[in-house]
Amino acid sequence: MADLLPTPRPAFDGTLARSGFVYVKGDDMRAMLEAVGSLDDWNAFAESWNDLEMDTFMADGGRYRRRRHGVYKVGRDGSAIRQPHQPHYQTTNYNPLNGGIERWFAPVHDETANGPSLRTILGFCSRLFSPLSPSVATWQTEIHQFRIEAGPDEAGKPTPEGMHRDGVDWVLVLLIKRHNIRSGTTTIADLDKHSLGSFTLTEPLDAAIVDDSRVYHGVTPIEPIIEGEAAYRDVLVVTFRDPSR
Repeated sequence: MADLLPTPRPAFDGTLARSGFVYVKGDDMRAMLEAVGSLDDWNAFAESWNDLEMDTFMADGGRYRRRRHGVYKVGRDGSAIRQPHQPHYQTTNYNPLNGGIERWFAPVHDETANGPSLRTILGFCSRLFSPLSPSVATWQTEIHQFRIEAGPDEAGKPTPEGMHRDGVDWVLVLLIKRHNIRSGTTTIADLDKHSLGSFTLTEPLDAAIVDDSRVYHGVTPIEPIIEGEAAYRDVLVVTFRDPSR
């Protein structure tokens, strides 16, 4: 499985359109986000991952995932209107492990949901995805704060359903923090599930962006480096979906 190099900023748009995915290093991602808006509350934004609630819907019985969830309508101009709290739903075609039911997760805190960092991320995504999907007037957007924890008796599984698609149009996976873990390698595959390569998000703001209609993605389980100490992987996942389909 080939190790993929990050996409440099000047080649970013063309690579995503051509390949259906990009891997972006944090310095480039920060520059692109700050060209859209402010990240002034980034430290508080990242700290909010310390107050996620346990995901109790894991069909494998695991207790290694914490999360919060929010829904927005996002315009082509980057405007974002938060929607009333609602369940997250995926069919079993896309999530054979946990799909087929409405899953109610704890809502994203108001200060996080309305803060400049998240608003900047949503604006960036809209400005990136909208030209690639010219028929979409308004996006149905979901945000997921995830903390995957690893312990001595249970590996943390960022994607317990395995290689998958999310049933949306576009996905951003943004690393917030890694602490005391090894692995957590992202693998990308084509629609025949032939591997296109892999990479590991290691630094804050490292990102994977995928065209969900064209590629599968998955992440290997994480394990603690130092046993007995907290070990976790924090990511923000943002999905953009055409609500008409």
